[in-house]
Amino acid sequence: MYGVQPKKLLILNILDILRRESDKDHRLSQRDIADRIAAQYGMEPDRKAIKRNLMDLIDFGYDIEYTETVRRTPNPKTGELEENSILSDFYLVRDFDDSELRLLIDSVLFSRNIPSGQREALIGKLEKLSSQYFRARTGHIRSMPDAAAPSRQLFLTIEVLDEAISRRRQVAFHYTEYGLDKRPRLRLDGEGEPRRYVVNPYQIVAASGRHYLLCNYDKYDDLAHYRLDRIVDIELLDTPAKPMERVKGLEHGLDVPRHMLEHIYPFSGETAPVTFRAKRYLLSEIIDWFGDGIQISDVTEDELTVRVTVDLEAMRRWAVQYAVHAWVLGPERLVEAVREDIEKAAGHYAR
Repeated sequence: MYGVQPKKLLILNILDILRRESDKDHRLSQRDIADRIAAQYGMEPDRKAIKRNLMDLIDFGYDIEYTETVRRTPNPKTGELEENSILSDFYLVRDFDDSELRLLIDSVLFSRNIPSGQREALIGKLEKLSSQYFRARTGHIRSMPDAAAPSRQLFLTIEVLDEAISRRRQVAFHYTEYGLDKRPRLRLDGEGEPRRYVVNPYQIVAASGRHYLLCNYDKYDDLAHYRLDRIVDIELLDTPAKPMERVKGLEHGLDVPRHMLEHIYPFSGETAPVTFRAKRYLLSEIIDWFGDGIQISDVTEDELTVRVTVDLEAMRRWAVQYAVHAWVLGPERLVEAVREDIEKAAGHYAR
């Protein structure tokens, strides 16, 4: 109980109860609302005050659903039967339904570059977007412990990058990598000093549970990827970012969905048409990786041929990963590269 509240706060108390205790499956009558206000706020509002404030909230723009029932009741003065509307089953419609919230929570939960403490905090905020009944169903959700110590300044990095992208400004930062002591350290330049990256930022994307910055390293003319959780000491610069059309491959702008399909791993190399043969049972995973824009041909009972435009270095890694189930047919230079990788890998298991 919050203590006795002044009557002018009645409308806010009603809204608070609807937010916490109502949803599509848990609706409240005017009597239910009055009882909760009496128990939690020490007020004794009558039914007319409850109804009036509910209508005011609806008029103000709150999406509150209710059921209207018409009843014939006698007029207390004349005794004649009159039609009266009875409003009940009130609940606050949410911006996100429970399935959408659960999807967002799962996305946060399995994001590898958000520290576990921050994941817990974000999940708590998402849970508050629904009623207490949703929070009761998600009470078992817990973040996984961090497999590695992620950057604690991730959200600052995102904030600076958002501003830089919107203002079309360059950013500078240091980049970390892990040493033998399993601790992150700054990547060094050829002189043994912390290497300072100056880049032109264009887009933040997610891939394989990580967040990456798509940008252009200022010294070159191609696209680069940097993991956000490895970016530290980020600084917004006053210098304007290089226009996207001056970056190789972005002459006509950045098509993010197409880019992510062509770069199934976060590499920024050459993209080219690739043909490979695969077992039919792998088709679902192939579509998961490359999308439904692939071309399928030469289908037999056990195998099929796939043609797709993809980053060659990323395809090289994919082909080794799925070497038992799929094999590259072309281009020939990719076939040779994959063959070399597999031969080297086999050498590690030679007896």
